[in-house]
Amino acid sequence: MTGTSFDVLVVGAGAAGMMAAIEAGRRGRRVLVVDHADRPGEKIRISGGGRCNFTNLGCGPANFLGENPRFATSALRRYTQHDFVKRIDLAGIAWHEKALGQLFCDDSAKQIVRMLTDDMAAAGVTLKMKTGVDRVARDGMGFTAALSDGSQATAASLVVATGGKSIPKMGATGWAYEVARQFDIRVTETRPALVPLTFEAGLLEALTPLAGVAVEATVASAPSEKTRRASFNEAMLFTHRGLSGPAILQISSYWREGEAIVAAMAPGQDVFAALKAAKAANGRQAVHTALSHIVPRRLAETLCVREGASGNLADLSDKVLRRLDQAVNGWSVKPVGSEGYRTAEVTLGGVDTAALDQQTMQAKTVPGLYFIGEAVDVTGWLGGYNFQWAWSSGWAAGQVC
Repeated sequence: MTGTSFDVLVVGAGAAGMMAAIEAGRRGRRVLVVDHADRPGEKIRISGGGRCNFTNLGCGPANFLGENPRFATSALRRYTQHDFVKRIDLAGIAWHEKALGQLFCDDSAKQIVRMLTDDMAAAGVTLKMKTGVDRVARDGMGFTAALSDGSQATAASLVVATGGKSIPKMGATGWAYEVARQFDIRVTETRPALVPLTFEAGLLEALTPLAGVAVEATVASAPSEKTRRASFNEAMLFTHRGLSGPAILQISSYWREGEAIVAAMAPGQDVFAALKAAKAANGRQAVHTALSHIVPRRLAETLCVREGASGNLADLSDKVLRRLDQAVNGWSVKPVGSEGYRTAEVTLGGVDTAALDQQTMQAKTVPGLYFIGEAVDVTGWLGGYNFQWAWSSGWAAGQVC
C-alpha cells in the first residue's frame, strides 16, 4: 500500500471541510482533502434552488439548536457572516438579500464552489475526489487513514467534515459519528431536521382537497424536555403527505413524536370580528365565501365543512363563528412523523459539543482530531444559518489544525 504524509487530512469536501483546508493551507500546512463524491461542494451547488443561501445577516447563537447551543458562540463571533460576505465580495460574486436576512448568489451557487476550490489550489491544498476512507487509526505521529483507492495517508491532524445523515442520495452517511465513537466521543441523538411533517391516513384523507394550498402562517411547537418552545411566521404548504413550507421546516427541528403543533393561518387577524362584520354588512353571503376573503378559498371551504358551518352568515351563531376563528388561528394538529433524512436539509444532533473545544473544534481527549460543520451537535435554522456554521467552524479549526 502506497503512503503519503501530510500535516492535515480533511475528510469531506463540503463547505466546512473546504473552509478548514483553505485556512490550514494558508498557514503553510500541507493539506489533503478527500471525499467519496464525484465533485466538491455538492450540497452548496444544489442549495437555495441552485443559488445557495450562503449566510444570514441576522446570524447569531440564538439561531441554533443542540444540547448546548451556546457552544457555537465562539466560532460564530470570531468568523461572522460579515466576514464571509467580504470573502464573497473579494471573489466578485454578486449577491442579493431576500426576506429575513437571507443572502443568495445573483447567478449560481457554482461560483461559491469555484471560489473555494480556487482558494484551496492557491493555498497548496491537495484534493482527491471519488476517494473514501476505509479505516482510521491513531499512532504516535498522528493519524493513518486507509483510503478506498488502496493508498494510505498519514497526518498529524484529522479534520472530520463529512456532515450528517441528511440527503442520503448525495452520499450522506453517519461516518463522522462512527469516528467519534471509535475514539470514545459521545454522539447525541440524531434525527432529521428542516424537514416536512406527515399526517396519519385519516387526517390526510380529510385534507386531500388542500394539497398545494399555501398560507402565511405562524406555527408554534409545544415545549418539551429536549427543546424550547419555538414559533415561526413564514409560509406553510399543505402537501399530499402532510405539511411543508418554511414555517414547517423550521418547526420540525423543535417538534417531537407525540406532540402537536399549533398553526395560526391568518396571523394578526381577528377572524371572528371579520366574520361578524361581514354578517352585519351582508348576512346572505355564504360563510365559506366570507371566510375566503381571509384564507384561500379551498381552505375556507374545508374548514367550514370540518366545523359544520354551512349556509349564510345570517344563519350562524356567534358560537359557530368563534369555532371558525379557532379553526383558522388555533389549529392544533399532531403529525405522526416526518419525511425523514431523504428530504431533510440537515441532521439534528451529532458529535457531543461537551467533548470539543469551542475555540478550536478539537476533541478534548484526542489531540489532533477535529469535528466541524453538520457533524457536530449544532443545528441552525432555515435561511443560511447552517452554511454560516460551516464557514465559522471550518475557519476556527483551520486556524490551529
